[in-house]
Amino acid sequence: MSLDAATVRRIARLARIRVDDAEVETLQSELNAILGYVEQLAEVNVEGITPLSGGAQMALRHRPDQLSDGGIAEQILANAPDRVGNFFAVPKVVE
Repeated sequence: MSLDAATVRRIARLARIRVDDAEVETLQSELNAILGYVEQLAEVNVEGITPLSGGAQMALRHRPDQLSDGGIAEQILANAPDRVGNFFAVPKVVE
C-alpha cells in the first residue's frame, strides 16, 4: 500500500496535526516505509503460535522476601550534610 500526498494531508487533518506543504513529502515517505514494514510483518509465518494479549500470561520467577537494611548505611550517609546516627538530619519545618 502506498499513500499519496492527499491521503497524508487527510491523515494529518484527522490527527489534528498541522503539516506544511514542505513536510508532506517527508511524511509521505516515512508513512510508506512504516506501512511497508507492516506488510513485511504480515508475511511472517505464525501458524501454530499462540497469540499473547500481554505479558500477564507469562509465569513470573519468584524469590523469597528478605528484610535487610542493605548494609551500606555509611556509604549512603557519607555525603549527608547532617546526620544523627544512621539517619539524615533535617531542619525542623513545623513549629
